[in-house]
Amino acid sequence: MSDAIHHECGIALIRLLKPLAHYTEKYHTASYALQKLYLLMEKQHNRGQDGAGVAVIKLDPLPGSHFINRVRSINPQPITDIFSQIFSHFTRERKSFSNPAAEAEWHKRYNPFAGELLLGHLRYGTYGRNTDSYCHPFIRENNWMTRNLVLAGNFNMTNVDDQFNLLIELGQHPRERSDTITVMEKIGHFLDDEVQNIFDKYKNQKYSNKEITDFIARELSVSRILRRSAKDFDGGYAMAGMFGHGDAFVLRDPNGIRPAYYYHDEEIVVVASERPAIQTTFNVPYEKIEEVKPGHALVIKKDGRVKQDLVREPGEKRSCSFERIYFSRGTDKEIYEERKKLGYYLTEQVLKAIQYDFENTVFSFIPNTAEVAFYGLMKGLEDYLNQYKKQQLLQIKNLEEETIERILNLRIRWEKIAVKDVKARTFITDDRSRDEMVSHVYDITYGSIRPGQDTLVVIDDSIVRGTTLQKSILANLAKLNPRKIVVVSSAPQIRYPDCYGIDMSRMYDFVAFRALVELLRERGKWQMLHEVYDLCIADMEKPAEEVTNHVKKLYDLFTDDEISAKISEIVKPHNLFTEVQVIFQTIENLHRACPNHTGDWYFTGNYPTPGGNKVANRAFINFIEGKNERGY
Repeated sequence: MSDAIHHECGIALIRLLKPLAHYTEKYHTASYALQKLYLLMEKQHNRGQDGAGVAVIKLDPLPGSHFINRVRSINPQPITDIFSQIFSHFTRERKSFSNPAAEAEWHKRYNPFAGELLLGHLRYGTYGRNTDSYCHPFIRENNWMTRNLVLAGNFNMTNVDDQFNLLIELGQHPRERSDTITVMEKIGHFLDDEVQNIFDKYKNQKYSNKEITDFIARELSVSRILRRSAKDFDGGYAMAGMFGHGDAFVLRDPNGIRPAYYYHDEEIVVVASERPAIQTTFNVPYEKIEEVKPGHALVIKKDGRVKQDLVREPGEKRSCSFERIYFSRGTDKEIYEERKKLGYYLTEQVLKAIQYDFENTVFSFIPNTAEVAFYGLMKGLEDYLNQYKKQQLLQIKNLEEETIERILNLRIRWEKIAVKDVKARTFITDDRSRDEMVSHVYDITYGSIRPGQDTLVVIDDSIVRGTTLQKSILANLAKLNPRKIVVVSSAPQIRYPDCYGIDMSRMYDFVAFRALVELLRERGKWQMLHEVYDLCIADMEKPAEEVTNHVKKLYDLFTDDEISAKISEIVKPHNLFTEVQVIFQTIENLHRACPNHTGDWYFTGNYPTPGGNKVANRAFINFIEGKNERGY
């Protein structure tokens, strides 16, 4: 993606199902689980570079010992920083232990991070300051082991204010309004309630408090706690939690918006946001890894039982398509094929843009995430070219050798034109100097096209703001002096804010929306902005279920091609005289390429939860009122 945006966080959870001594003996280290957690997080580092955190719980600890330990970091390389601290506790030489069991016992007792239940998190901050106190996992502490809660997640709630007010009605005094704290306190409230009910049950039967603690650990219903907590959640979420005594869960939203995958064998249970992270870390085949079902919780009891329980009735599955286009790493088997298809299905639009002229067209891509879609586009062009050659050879009679050679030599010309070179630093404060720095984010390969003769086609995976496209990519490509530049987006036009985990919340940030506003002005329909504003204002006091996304009315006034043409004008640098055309993926072909991930609200405005419509309207209101803040 040429425009950098922050997005989904990443989670990684590991539960060892055998005693620590088993892994110490079999894998010759007491840090087996931590080594695997490090790999899981490193293989998902694309999901969060603002910070990271790890929490470890020891099962059946000795009274008086600390059994929950955590480390968080906002270091420029937070994963490395965290595990450098963690592994510093494993420096004792193995020869000082008489056997693996003694080694495991020593670490379990004295090493703060030698435990059986581990939770890691990678943070991309969509809201709030970037300090380590904002990094997950969060801990809700209590002297009762079963009342301790550790929580981390990949989520945003659209109705955090409603959830906050519910906590007040429950008698709490929340210390923050953030969705993470609100969610944790709500789960914590019903955890306390569940613990108290079990305690009262056995206290009435004259059991001692110590005996009751064991009953609580055994009978605690994680699913019931989550059902009571999550019944009013509106958002996209994959959240992982651990209770102090050793139960754990991963809860996924009813529409499957945020991803969660797991693997389970006789030794281990592992959950991650991305499937290839599990495949690589544990060397297991694709088929062995399952999705956590939408609306379900994967529950891991302290005694090792593993099951998926229904928590919220699943709705229509609307898994985030941006995961497939850009966010998730392309090493996933399905994602790799889908990204190729996204490129392949652009073939017809590209052929029309270049007027089927292969001899005078060079194809390339914006590094690095558009590379796979580029391969798909090349395959589509190759298929067309082969059919064209076949028809030519069949139609021409008395073929001469020169004609045959001309047809057979017709080929696709492609080069690596753009090279991602440096990252512009934000210490440059004045606009002119900042723009100069941005212009050098990408470099170009000189001499790769014929000046004034060749059309240059470059594919990007998505275009959000268009800023880097205008100030860096097109400005640099212009130095090659092509006859025409065609920019191809493997994603459709991004028109609406996201409210489920991606940092795309301000309407005017989107180049598609800016194009819409320009068209309204040019066509004398400016008053429509204020008409829609009034409709949005009127809906703000309604329950979320009754709210309509009124911004869609504005886009309905124009065709996709009209908006694309206006985007082409907006992103074209003022001093560029070369023709520029921007082409976008169609919604229909997006769903053909990614049939199991139909979450397309940022393209269509069709939000999977009621709160989404309210967020879209709020973002539009903020635009009209000149407020530079997110819509939720």
